[in-house]
Amino acid sequence: MGKTKTAVIVGVTDEAISGKAKYEKKQAKKREEEAKLKKAVAGLGLKGGERIKVIGAELPPEEVKTEEPASVETSARQIKVRVRSKKYVDARSKIDKNKTYPISEAIKLVKDTSYSKFDGTMELHLIVRKTGISENVTLPHFAGRQKKVEIADDKTIEKLSSGKIDFDVLLATADMMPKLVPFARLLGPKGLMPNPKAGTLIKSKKDIEKFSGNSITIKTEKEQPIVHTSFGKVSQKDEELGENVNTILEAVNRKQILKAYLKSTMSPSVKLQV
Repeated sequence: MGKTKTAVIVGVTDEAISGKAKYEKKQAKKREEEAKLKKAVAGLGLKGGERIKVIGAELPPEEVKTEEPASVETSARQIKVRVRSKKYVDARSKIDKNKTYPISEAIKLVKDTSYSKFDGTMELHLIVRKTGISENVTLPHFAGRQKKVEIADDKTIEKLSSGKIDFDVLLATADMMPKLVPFARLLGPKGLMPNPKAGTLIKSKKDIEKFSGNSITIKTEKEQPIVHTSFGKVSQKDEELGENVNTILEAVNRKQILKAYLKSTMSPSVKLQV
């Protein structure tokens, strides 16, 4: 029996192909599918003479081996690791990070671990329950530069018109606020614009007595319930620093404080008992 040859005609539409050519094309496709199926089921142990019948099921997909993507080099994602100085590491070894210290012990420990050559500033950092806290606090023992407090009047307006600011705290009564509004861009960025939250909007000039030169404003950050403030110098007496810390904690309200830390300008932080 002679072999049948199938010729593939390119560029000819189905309408132009004869019925015989269509039949041969269909048979060739069938033989090709049977060959693929035989290859897929090879090794199943079929005996001689057994035939494979194509029922119309789809052939199992061939396993495609994919190579694992190359790992991304760590240089593309460089993680900056802060390297501490030997002095800081030595100072940190003296502090138990899992312990909370009473105020008196914390102050002594901060002084002992402060390694700056200058008279460092004592800092208090608080994590509180909510934002929006703002309190004006007068420290019993103030070691910083005395602040100049001024009540806004017509002379203040004249100075602001020339861009001059020679005060640290500006107080204002309600009747003066409209005159200060044009200078909001000058006063606002410096935190000098009088407002009720800071307590700098006063009812009368007698309220100036509440704002002494050693007062500080304790307030949370705009979007975080965190307070950062200073309360003295490393060279101050422990008792004075302790009284300052207690004054701040009472002003903020101890029940609102979740965590508290003491440190100096150059020292590790010490967890405080509130």
